[in-house]
Amino acid sequence: MATTIQSTDLDFDTIKTRLKDYFKRQSEFNDYDFEGSTLSNILDVLAYNTHFNGLTSNFALNESFLNTAQLRSSIISHAEALGYVPRSYASALARLTLSITIANDDRPTSIELPRNTKFTTSLNDVSYTFRTREKYIASPNSAGVYTFKTSEGSSDIPVYEGIEKTKTFFVGETSDSQIYVIPDLTIDTTTIRVQVFDTSVSPNFNTYTNINTATRITPTSTHYQIKEVPNGYYELIFGDGISTGKAPTAGNKIVVDYLSTVGPTANGASVFSTDAQVEGVSLQHVTSAAAAGGSFREGIESIRQNAPLYFTSQRRMVTAEDYTSQILTNYGSFVDDVTSWGGQDNDPPIYGQVFVSLKFKADVDAATQLDVKNKIVSELSNNFAVASIDTKFVNVNIAYLEILTTFNFDPDLTSRTSSTTETLIQDTINSYFSNNLQKFGRVFRRSNLLAILDDIDESILNTKMRIKIQKRFTPTLGSVRDYTINFPVEIGSATGMGSHERQVTSSTFTFNSKTCTIRSKFNSTTLEIINTSEGVELDNIGSFDPKAGRVNLKGFSPTEVTGGELKISVRPANESTIRPLRASVIDIDPAASKANAVLDYQEIQASLTTSGSTSSSGGSSY
Repeated sequence: MATTIQSTDLDFDTIKTRLKDYFKRQSEFNDYDFEGSTLSNILDVLAYNTHFNGLTSNFALNESFLNTAQLRSSIISHAEALGYVPRSYASALARLTLSITIANDDRPTSIELPRNTKFTTSLNDVSYTFRTREKYIASPNSAGVYTFKTSEGSSDIPVYEGIEKTKTFFVGETSDSQIYVIPDLTIDTTTIRVQVFDTSVSPNFNTYTNINTATRITPTSTHYQIKEVPNGYYELIFGDGISTGKAPTAGNKIVVDYLSTVGPTANGASVFSTDAQVEGVSLQHVTSAAAAGGSFREGIESIRQNAPLYFTSQRRMVTAEDYTSQILTNYGSFVDDVTSWGGQDNDPPIYGQVFVSLKFKADVDAATQLDVKNKIVSELSNNFAVASIDTKFVNVNIAYLEILTTFNFDPDLTSRTSSTTETLIQDTINSYFSNNLQKFGRVFRRSNLLAILDDIDESILNTKMRIKIQKRFTPTLGSVRDYTINFPVEIGSATGMGSHERQVTSSTFTFNSKTCTIRSKFNSTTLEIINTSEGVELDNIGSFDPKAGRVNLKGFSPTEVTGGELKISVRPANESTIRPLRASVIDIDPAASKANAVLDYQEIQASLTTSGSTSSSGGSSY
């Protein structure tokens, strides 16, 4: 009788047991002692070999799919099949206003700032070198000041962190299967410049550009492709002379220069110095935007997520998902997250527009944010989007949660004190938000967080939490204005179960020369201003609309706001699930969140006396 071994039962002991059972059923081994025999060693070898082969096959099969692969080389290969090139290291980018002054009348009509002009900076006692990646031209004003400008007319000159390196290739016979690999793990592929010279000594060359920037390709187009190879290096691929552009020919010399960078460690640099001179005059510089955008190469989980999205977009921007994919692919070093939606899904609907919200990284300043938005329109929307559709950017709408956590705590079950456990609980909550929220489309579910808290320590017997949602805005001081604050969820009702609670409250501000706050009236949607003694300063400053999730302030005129921003907090109608829409992101306000322990000694017997009788009950009540 044939013996079947289940493909899922490939652990060593199971395999050996099945082999032993098989031999025992054979007449030749009826009276054989398997445990103390040499045959047992042979069974060990057979079981180990089968176990090892099973694991190898399982690993190989896992690596065959993008969603299960663990090796970066496998994930890179799957991404390549989808046309996706993972992001390399990215240089930190700063912007400087550069100028020189020539006061005499005998001055040139224009001057040139050469490519690779160097600037140095220091951050955390480490020195970094930034440099220009192209040349810039300046003309004088009436005072003889030459201010260098970009081709778009901006005086903010980009400088990139990194060391410029050069790699030279010589093209052999056309029959050769030539590979052009750049052996540098920290290359910023966006800074690559490829020049193909006619011969090894010829001064004539063609500059090749990345094929991803091309909108039309002909047999004579000078483009290159780039891909990551299994060892982490990057390979250049040139056209075939037919569908992917012009190919280098035998005898050509290929010169590739690029920046090798440290990635994000130079972000934040803002104080620069230079010894550079132009026309014998020292170069003057002012920092207009601190360094930002530096990043390490794209991680495997990011590749796993972005590659299918990129493939779906097919290098066009038609659906909202296409916008998200293309922006992340091209500007992922500046943005943490992107969300997009069509005008038909906006509130109110606005047709003929696509709305995009960008969550920039923390070190990207306002000037760089504006530049990224302009490039998205000029480099992406204008080339790949439907011509009649405009791109409109929407600021991130951050909704902060204020979480009051109360937990029953038995000190007898742990060496921690109640205060250290409170700190542990709050740290866990903060970490949960960092890892699971703070991005578009992430839903807060109270039950998930409560389950995590209950599992921290056996001394935490049970946990409950109350939730408020907070929005912030900066009012115009000393001016009577109306304000509308929109929340991503419905606000708790002012009647019924919520009639005994203040559904709307605020942080402090100065009004009538007193420290005041805003709160909703009991059993009413009307808002009032009260002072610290709970005296009413103004009995009607607006109202809130529970269904619309909207707070309206009418004729609000504070003279000072604590911290510069006014915080409006509301009790959501559903505290169990907070689901953000469109440009909304869920975060936590640690300063307004707190964890409180309630002592609960489980071994204490409490006596309960009722109608003259006495009974005993474990635990405690509160």
